Amino acid sequence: MQDSIFTKIIKGQIPCHKIYEDGKTIAFLDIHPIQPGHVLVIPKEQVDEFQDLPDADYIALWATVKKVAQRLKLVTGRKRVGIHVIGIDVPHAHVHVFPFDNVAQYRGVANMTAEPDHTALSVMAKKLAFKTY
Repeated sequence: MQDSIFTKIIKGQIPCHKIYEDGKTIAFLDIHPIQPGHVLVIPKEQVDEFQDLPDADYIALWATVKKVAQRLKLVTGRKRVGIHVIGIDVPHAHVHVFPFDNVAQYRGVANMTAEPDHTALSVMAKKLAFKTY
């Protein structure tokens, strides 16, 4: 299987705004966020669909999603943290984790044609970064 863009990020071939990493997962900001603080959590093993992950990787993925959700709520002060598991755009299991206050924000659609605001992403990454990774 050809390396996905996420595998290239894991290998350090493509930069990202990383906020968390452990032996099985990595979390970084989405460059086209639906809300400020929109994070992608991915397993380090490239598997197309999350349900096909080995059990240990599946458990690690969802444990990291929980950590990121708790951090997002603490740092952003938003009412809720939502997730999307879409699995269409990149053939590498990933979970979108993002803060929101209402249904319209939850259902927001990212502007995929906009240039990423790396300055704002860098500022947010510094706020969200876990000190232990």
